[in-house]
Amino acid sequence: MTTAKRDTYTPETLLTVAVRVFNERGYDGTSMEHLSRAAGISKSSIYHHVAGKEELLRRAVSRALDGLFAILEEPGAQRGRAVERVEYVTRRTVDVLMAEVPYVTLLLRVRGNTKTERWALERRREFDQRVAELLQAAVAEGDLRADVDIRLATRLLFGMVNSLVEWYRPQPGGFPGEEQLADTVVQLAFEGMRANGSRRAH
Repeated sequence: MTTAKRDTYTPETLLTVAVRVFNERGYDGTSMEHLSRAAGISKSSIYHHVAGKEELLRRAVSRALDGLFAILEEPGAQRGRAVERVEYVTRRTVDVLMAEVPYVTLLLRVRGNTKTERWALERRREFDQRVAELLQAAVAEGDLRADVDIRLATRLLFGMVNSLVEWYRPQPGGFPGEEQLADTVVQLAFEGMRANGSRRAH
């Protein structure tokens, strides 16, 4: 049985197991022995694929970060008024989170205790800053209220989006309202911030 698993294990399937264990035990509380037992393969087999658990962590958080930063390069994030772009980015961030729940969960739990974690935190801050700049531009264009503190608004926006990892779990066939989840987040987040006269027509 173990031999068969060793023969068929891939870096991708190993990463899936590692992310699950990291999220269950915490990265610091996970040893190579824990990963070996969870995967059902020897530690030497794991080392055949990766240098160690920090490489697994970097691959995992990179998957989440790559998904987020790719949003910023999409046409919807590049064109149009700033408020439309930031709403698009928010909607797509929810999409990425829903598609990559375990990976985004792990990204949100890193604490900066290792080089990889500090790198991930810096990348997260960079993404947040890019969104904050879009919010600021939307204020400058008169579409968002000028009396809303941008730093606070950014924190609240990501607080709402990131809270999805605490309860959202993909279900076969989905659940009522799942398809509208991203739209609901955008509506709740931005309707209260829109400047008078800049309400979205329904």
